[in-house]
Amino acid sequence: MEDDRISLAHGNGGRFMRELIEEIFARHLGKDELDTQADAVPIALNGGDVLITTDGFTVQPLEFPGGDIGSLAVHGTTNDLAVAGAKPLYLTLNAFIEEGFEIATLDRIVASLARAARESGVRIAAGDTKVLRRGEGGGLYLATTGVGVRLPGVVPSLDRIEDGDVIIVSGPVGDHGTAVMLAREDFGLRGDLVSDAGPVMALTEALLGFDGLRFMRDPTRGGIASIAHEIHRATSFGVRFEPTIPVRDPVQSVCDMLGYDPYYLACEGRVVAVIAPQQVDAALAAWRELDEGRDAVRIGRISAEDNRVILETSLGGERFLEELEDDPLPRIC
Repeated sequence: MEDDRISLAHGNGGRFMRELIEEIFARHLGKDELDTQADAVPIALNGGDVLITTDGFTVQPLEFPGGDIGSLAVHGTTNDLAVAGAKPLYLTLNAFIEEGFEIATLDRIVASLARAARESGVRIAAGDTKVLRRGEGGGLYLATTGVGVRLPGVVPSLDRIEDGDVIIVSGPVGDHGTAVMLAREDFGLRGDLVSDAGPVMALTEALLGFDGLRFMRDPTRGGIASIAHEIHRATSFGVRFEPTIPVRDPVQSVCDMLGYDPYYLACEGRVVAVIAPQQVDAALAAWRELDEGRDAVRIGRISAEDNRVILETSLGGERFLEELEDDPLPRIC
């Protein structure tokens, strides 16, 4: 057995599995806090409404400009709690490791995951590892569950959305999907673009005090267009995007060359919010005071007169943004 590679023995419940957990996972995630022997552990939630979410991560490549599957797993899970109006507190972690995977790469990814957890203020409270036979996985898959408590303020929800409400976004869209695509080098393209993957808690907490806040979502798979269709399905209102959606030049250039649409590309560190029109300027000002929201802009409005998701173009025209059917970029999260 190669000492520098994952083997099936690392997932059989014996010594190699114990050593793997203790020497890599527990070392990075906190030996004093992580109980590697218990099947279940109690967690103190300090009262309040408890929120829970779960997610899986299969991004390829595992490491990309601006992040990796480890940090992405933390940000993706905590951000889902944040846009629901919660403060993330705990995560569980499940690692599915392919036989032959380099231990040094695993170590690097788990270290990144641990840093992201510390920066996000969450604790990895429980976890599990499984080793897949060679050829049965993509090197490493991660699955997480997140637990948090609801913060004081508005409870954002689709059923709060009203005709005439305004849609805002915290920054440029499509960075993550494009950065991952370039990292694959499938098309012979290179660039300096980095993923926007990161925590959004500061952005979401900044809006919870606005009584005109209706709804928040992080535009991951399917991008902002899919969020618009989610709103349309839930409310029957149309969504009309204005020609103000921020897209970085490198993202637009890649989309133009390869036939992608930036409005369907994933972000991993942005927030889309729907807010009452009289509070839009104040909400944008609150976001722009934060590093994460300095490029925040208004991008559209809710319209009862429309029954579609419509994009107004800079030339004065319109086009329909249809609901996404095929994933344009597999394994971007």
